[in-house]
Amino acid sequence: MEWKGRRQSDNIEDRRSAGTGGFGNDPFDGGRRVRIPIGRGGGGLSIGSIVLILIVCWFLGINPLTLLDSGLGGTNFQTESNQPASTPQNDEMTAFVRTVLAETEDTWTGIFKANGQTYEQPRMVLFSGATQSACGSASAATGPFYCPGDRKVYLDTDFFRQLDKQFGASGDFAEAYVIAHEVGHHVQNLLGILPKFNQMRQSMSETDANRMSVRVELQADCFAGVWGKFTQQKGILDAGDLEEALNAAQQIGDDTLQKRSQGYVVPDSFNHGTSAQRVKWFKRGFDTGDMKACDTFTGAV
Repeated sequence: MEWKGRRQSDNIEDRRSAGTGGFGNDPFDGGRRVRIPIGRGGGGLSIGSIVLILIVCWFLGINPLTLLDSGLGGTNFQTESNQPASTPQNDEMTAFVRTVLAETEDTWTGIFKANGQTYEQPRMVLFSGATQSACGSASAATGPFYCPGDRKVYLDTDFFRQLDKQFGASGDFAEAYVIAHEVGHHVQNLLGILPKFNQMRQSMSETDANRMSVRVELQADCFAGVWGKFTQQKGILDAGDLEEALNAAQQIGDDTLQKRSQGYVVPDSFNHGTSAQRVKWFKRGFDTGDMKACDTFTGAV
């Protein structure tokens, strides 16, 4: 991906020099416990189940607290937008993230304008170890996520090393896909899709809520693909970039993660989609470049 020398976004809050800080709100208090369904059975969680929970939390998608707490109230922990002098704000990873975010801004501003709408740009928070969001506490184990409560994308950049070393999804366009997916959730929020989902899920069973969550996540994959198409049209993709993104989508499907962690799959617990589904919907967005082709809520996925 030929990203160097291109415009970089100013919508960045770099909190990495602030240290890990404290956890003001325990995300497991107040009836907001994150529960990853792993099938029926008595007793507590097995070791495999705990590993699965951690792996799922490491990967793409909305902060689990967001999906389980429709109020999205929390405490909005404001941080100064001016970056501390000790922050590595000029390192290559920071420049890359700023550039990819800028590319998403350009793409979605144009798409919204073509549809008579105004795109409100999200901010991205870079952190190391732990930080706070309007959706609760975030840590390295949370993985990249989007919080509708403050309209910010949260990213511990160490995640990219995990994506490469632990899950075999290497390459700059694989990393760009991660960012574009989370920005896809911001697009859903602006379109009213996330608020509607959080309202509907209050009256759903856990299984039905998981199934609806899959559709939400697959649409974010499709939106990431739409962004990828516009990036390709600018002539800044290298040979093999598309394959990097498709491989990343393959490696983080629910079925692949469950097979890796516990040796078997529990379809009712899927909340992001299978590897095949994630590849399919990213590819659909990429092939069409049309957000209208990303209707994951009608028919089979």
